[in-house]
Amino acid sequence: MSTSYLVTHSGGFHADELLSSVILTRLFPDAQIVRTRSPEWITPAQDRIIYDVGGAYDADQRIFDHHQRGAPRREDDQPYSSFGLIWKHFGHDYLRASGVKDEDVDGIHASFDGSFVLPIDQVDNGELSPAVAGPFAGMTLSALLETLKPVFDNTDPEAETQAFHQALSIARAFVEARIARSAAKRRAEGMVQAAIEAAGEGRILELPMGMPFRPAVIKAEADHLLFVVTPRGPSDWTLGGIRKFDEGFEQRADLPLAWAGLTNEALEEASGVQGAKFCHNGRFIAAANGREAIMEMARIAVAEAEQELAQTPSS
Repeated sequence: MSTSYLVTHSGGFHADELLSSVILTRLFPDAQIVRTRSPEWITPAQDRIIYDVGGAYDADQRIFDHHQRGAPRREDDQPYSSFGLIWKHFGHDYLRASGVKDEDVDGIHASFDGSFVLPIDQVDNGELSPAVAGPFAGMTLSALLETLKPVFDNTDPEAETQAFHQALSIARAFVEARIARSAAKRRAEGMVQAAIEAAGEGRILELPMGMPFRPAVIKAEADHLLFVVTPRGPSDWTLGGIRKFDEGFEQRADLPLAWAGLTNEALEEASGVQGAKFCHNGRFIAAANGREAIMEMARIAVAEAEQELAQTPSS
């Protein structure tokens, strides 16, 4: 079955058909987007996929609308928009086409659906108002994409089409970046797990590069780890804490109070470590000019943290 046309409605565009178009144009790059409400176009045929228009949802006929009575809903009764329907049926193929490893496809598909697709579906169906974001309501993705519509007195007959394609390229960047980040987190998890195993019962997690590490630390129940060492370059290494919770900045252990806010010679003197370069006043990150220096700072930080922990009454 050859797909020559991707058919969606004409007129003002919304996030759901834009984001649906992102998915479909990746899978059918040679297909032409047709924005119309003409009956001859929004009638199912073998050469097209129809979405966000047509008044029906029939995956076998490749029509994916959600405006009709009895519109499709998820198993938990949350509404679908065209984006949710397209993601449901084409999302796995999109992820594979984007280079996501087969073993990660199902997990990323579900995660993206819950965190990215569902909010778009809810807003489009009027079941979630961007107003819940308060002063940031106008900064939500749905709102930002709609600001790309032509202004009311733009009489250029091509204005809607041009604006749609401009918005499509921006929407594509957001989707691709989000998927790439999700895939990277999956790759990082394996690398962090290997580093946790190498650390054994030690308090210091040494990583080969900067990467998301907290989810893997939590998953591994590596509660003994207090600090993370990471290289940023041959003469730039960092020592950081591990946040206790998903929200907020409270650390499992802070860097030494005597280091707070110091740099270069002052920090070298306070720490006794030659090559120490910086410690944030918040005591959650420090830097040194090499691995030897940063590991020495880490050992000092661990010793002080363990002393403080030993003095803290257990609850």
